Amino acid sequence: MNTKTKQNINVGVDTGKYQLDIYIRPLDIYFTVNNDETGIKKAVSIIKKHKPTRIIIEATGRLEMPFIMACAKANLPFVIANPVHIKRFAGAIGQRAKTDKLDAQLIAHYGEAIKPRLSQLKPDTMQVMSDLVARRNQLLVMQTMEKNRLQILPKNLAMTIKPILTAFKNQIDKIEKKIVEVIESCPDYQAKNMILQSMTGIGKIAAASIISNLPELGYINSKQAAALVGVAPMNRESGRYKGQRKIQGGRAQVRTVLYMAMMSAMQSNPVFKATYQRLLAVGKPKRVAIIACIRKMIVILNSMLRDGVMWEAPKV
Repeated sequence: MNTKTKQNINVGVDTGKYQLDIYIRPLDIYFTVNNDETGIKKAVSIIKKHKPTRIIIEATGRLEMPFIMACAKANLPFVIANPVHIKRFAGAIGQRAKTDKLDAQLIAHYGEAIKPRLSQLKPDTMQVMSDLVARRNQLLVMQTMEKNRLQILPKNLAMTIKPILTAFKNQIDKIEKKIVEVIESCPDYQAKNMILQSMTGIGKIAAASIISNLPELGYINSKQAAALVGVAPMNRESGRYKGQRKIQGGRAQVRTVLYMAMMSAMQSNPVFKATYQRLLAVGKPKRVAIIACIRKMIVILNSMLRDGVMWEAPKV
């Protein structure tokens, strides 16, 4: 609250790839800055003068992360708002028109009316989580390489690899424990983790990988979620040529983790078990069926995080 005016100051930030549109309510201040280091620094400086109650920024992907990090470092109260919730609010107040300025005004109005809970994410926490998950993935790659060498090297050289594999396993175990500690220390991560792990087949490492590598999940639509993981089928067509649709791109780290999670889910989760068997029954190759199941999983998880609901298997 601005103590001089005794007003609740809500700042709405509409995020674009190159620009941030910012509206300060109820002071009726509107300005734009470039979405880069210089622009963000200027925006934080202006906003800080008005002692905001909350800064609301709509999650659109990773475009908002530099601004959020800057707010966290400046000890400014911020909210990462779900676009679906803001869209519903716009419908409730009858706002149909869309411009960058109107969007920023709407986001500020949403903050004032709904008073969403402030984020408790800290920049160092986000960085630590990202570093731990990245290091775990590096160790897993090296572990796999050594396991492959174990299969082809003469038996008299196997003893040179086994101690290294033991060392890799110990380090991976330590990192996994640290990941759990980071999640348990952060309320924002705890809430996401609880929802994610409520789905049978999603364990602590899969949940941690999603939290760290897919911060957008819950804020985007189904097609965007599938594309981010790289499990959305892409058409291969040019003129008369029509090739088989294939997946491509996406974030390989989280896709690998979800592939392993699906191996478990197909055994323990009746929804994915049934989907997998149905696809095999109509002649789909096993790998294609597994990828389709992962796509279904990520779409469901996206909806769960968006609506803040736990997993519920359909009643038979």
